[in-house]
Amino acid sequence: MSGIDVGEELGARAAQARALALLRIRSRALAVVITPAAVAVVLFAAGAQGHLGGAFWDGVRWAVAAVSVVVLLVAAAVAVSVARARPAVSPTVPVAEEGAPDLYRLVRDLADRLGVPAPSAIALTPDCDSWLEDRTHRAHRAHRGGAGREAKEAAPVLVIGSPFLWWMRVAELRAVLAPVVAGTDSSAHPDIAAARRFVRGLDAAVADGAAPGRGALRGAPVTFAGWVARLLLRACREHAAEMERCVAATASMRAQGVDYALRIAAQEQVGLAYAGWDRLLTRVALPAWRMGRWPSRLDAGVVSALTELSRRDRLADGFTSRLGERPACDLLEEPGVADEATSLLAARLFHGGPAESGPDWAPVDWQQYPEEVVDRKWRTEAARLHRVLDAMGVPPASAADPAVPTLARVMEHLAGPGGPGEELAAGIGAAVARDDARTPAPGPAQPAPVGVGPDPLDLWGPDPLPLFPLQPPRTGTELLADHVAAMVCCAAVDTAGAAPGLDWLDGPALLVDGERRADLATPVLSLVEDGDPDPLRSWLAEVGVRSDKPVRLV
Repeated sequence: MSGIDVGEELGARAAQARALALLRIRSRALAVVITPAAVAVVLFAAGAQGHLGGAFWDGVRWAVAAVSVVVLLVAAAVAVSVARARPAVSPTVPVAEEGAPDLYRLVRDLADRLGVPAPSAIALTPDCDSWLEDRTHRAHRAHRGGAGREAKEAAPVLVIGSPFLWWMRVAELRAVLAPVVAGTDSSAHPDIAAARRFVRGLDAAVADGAAPGRGALRGAPVTFAGWVARLLLRACREHAAEMERCVAATASMRAQGVDYALRIAAQEQVGLAYAGWDRLLTRVALPAWRMGRWPSRLDAGVVSALTELSRRDRLADGFTSRLGERPACDLLEEPGVADEATSLLAARLFHGGPAESGPDWAPVDWQQYPEEVVDRKWRTEAARLHRVLDAMGVPPASAADPAVPTLARVMEHLAGPGGPGEELAAGIGAAVARDDARTPAPGPAQPAPVGVGPDPLDLWGPDPLPLFPLQPPRTGTELLADHVAAMVCCAAVDTAGAAPGLDWLDGPALLVDGERRADLATPVLSLVEDGDPDPLRSWLAEVGVRSDKPVRLV
């Protein structure tokens, strides 16, 4: 037996030992519940045989019986609450086998090579990670309409990060998925599966107990059940963490015999994909979401972002040479449809957009991004800046037409005495807050209409959207700098022949003579924070921008 086999065996035994420890906690809780009833049975049996007679022991017998009945009723209520609690499921886009036969074939071949059960299904998530997820709870089966497929769906669902499919090659994806698929062996172990169901049920009961919206009378039993579940979870915490660590170690050891050398190289692509995906969401997608547009090809965009990163960063040299190989998205029959579905899900998770497109929430293609998002964003922010200046009673620029908005008005005000930037920043912050308040606040995911497939967020829970905000709230100074930069960009487009553009790593960009100008932030900050307009004036003169000319606003 090799060292890997020995380590795998030891890891499996350690995981099973931790699972049994979790099940013993459940058994001890059950023992505590039935102890008063057992004592009552002993007392009544002793009385029936002529022992422990007298009024005193009769009172003790009936008191213990009453306590045991109360304890059993409370325990039954807690058990029902835990059983009815619906464990949260990660929001994903399901991939049907007829829509990705090559992907299912790859996963099944991988499971055969590893000697483990194949996952029951495959789903995509807008994240740079992959994992196995148990969806055998009856609420999950009813949600999918698969109540008659319990035997097949005993195996977990394989969740794959959608950026992996577009950036990685087929061989790299297989190497990355090997340790994940290897985890189905532990999922099929009865002790580990029972321990996981126990912990997930407790976690769901805690979430139900903390959910708002219940009255004091209706919420008291659920809150108490959540408190009991929280106590049990604290006792399970160490064993559950160690069990999952042993399961992961065992799966990793089992997968070492499958494309191990390639897996080491593929892990570099995982880190690179995560970096590109994060930049794409925060710098490119977020401005579009704020403008009521959602990019419909985010996964294809991550390839462009990482290609641009490879061009700029010498550490990433050679990564783009892989693009000549077959991409993993070719394993899907309709990659564009899957990309659009995961892009919409990403917009809902990270920004809180609605589930369906509409006039104020429309998809945007990358070719339309500069006009639909960048130019509109700049002119909207410039218009807001001038509305705040009007509300503050700021006069127009001395050398410009008082009836039209100009960049000179903004520069003269910020360069004036008395530090007017702080007051303007406060006004911009208040205006942004008012505009956000006018936008309907996203709430919990609504049920899907009749005839439409199930909503990916139905099984997550009552948490309001967005579930994972990308950025913390911006300060007034940061908002003011963004608005002044937008005003400068509008002036450059209207008076110097510049154009809005898209930078795959930095988002909205100003193109002058076809080249991106990335040096605007420093002179804008000098004007906003220090009241010094000279660096910005020099920049405007270099580009050929006329600050006294009118600017078209939204």
